[in-house]
Amino acid sequence: MTNDLQDARRALYEDMRALHLSPLWESLHTLVPRQPAPDYEAALWRYEDILPHLKRSGEVISAEEAVRRVLVLENPRMPGSASITTSLYAGLQLILPGEIAPAHRHTQSALRFIVQGKGAYTAVDGERTMMHPGDFILTPSWTWHDHGNPGIDGVSEPVVWLDGLDIPLTRFFNGGFAENGDSAVQPIARPEGRSLAAYGYNMAPVRQLHQRSSSPIFNYPYERSREALETLRRQQEIDAWVGVKLRYVNPLNGGAPMPTIGACMQLLPAGFRGLPHRSTDGTVYSVVEGHGVATIGGRRFDFAPRDTFVVPSWSTLALDAAEDVVLFSFSDRPVMQAIGLLREELLPQ
Repeated sequence: MTNDLQDARRALYEDMRALHLSPLWESLHTLVPRQPAPDYEAALWRYEDILPHLKRSGEVISAEEAVRRVLVLENPRMPGSASITTSLYAGLQLILPGEIAPAHRHTQSALRFIVQGKGAYTAVDGERTMMHPGDFILTPSWTWHDHGNPGIDGVSEPVVWLDGLDIPLTRFFNGGFAENGDSAVQPIARPEGRSLAAYGYNMAPVRQLHQRSSSPIFNYPYERSREALETLRRQQEIDAWVGVKLRYVNPLNGGAPMPTIGACMQLLPAGFRGLPHRSTDGTVYSVVEGHGVATIGGRRFDFAPRDTFVVPSWSTLALDAAEDVVLFSFSDRPVMQAIGLLREELLPQ
């Protein structure tokens, strides 16, 4: 390229800038890459490292004062973003015995995956459910919800859960709204267990139509999920890439529990050495049981119970388990499916 041509291009770009124009040919390969190039990276958060800071936060700020006492799991490549992927938020929330996290609602969809402790509840649109480790709980978009920790069966202990929300996605669409309740605790209109009884047994009420796009079940108990995984482990061939893996569904339509967030639970039998696979949905994992290794994009991450790790879009993942391992995961898969961007690949060894 001659100097005269270079000067002419620079002059053109400078003149266009005043009109808020830019040349596509200078950024085309970045805007339309040959494959996904996420702006975040694989990372692992060790629960044993986080727990002391959670405890300290419980000493300096109350649940009511904080509204939600949460330590955000922020992706190392996105400091200040309050995001674990470009579309998802994750954080560990602590509620102490006797505390109440006051009622509010927001357009962001949220899930709670219970990590440790018993005796706390969450209430969603007039129905409470007690929390147990491994339970998967929904607080769909614009539903009133509050949390409390009164104890149960004489047990009163701190309770920690993993929050997963579509905050970055909602922010991208400028669709974020929130509202605080008139009181810390919302009125209870239905007995505990009603939603599960009405919709959780392959049946649904004949004269009641669930109006929301999210699942009518808002607590998927770990006891039932674990039993299903164990039964399938004994009765079917183990998948060479994911072990035994089940996705949570909305029982009314077979889709994801919420329109923007999908979730799964999987079992890796002792001695499992998984083949690598990848997909375009960035995925957050919470370790429920067991120790193992996640190799993400060639990087090794040794995980233990209650750890959290993230697998970026289109990064290869291979899972190894020296002992039985159970993993909960959530991702933006429903959105990727809805807009035709979900792509998966199973790779050979």
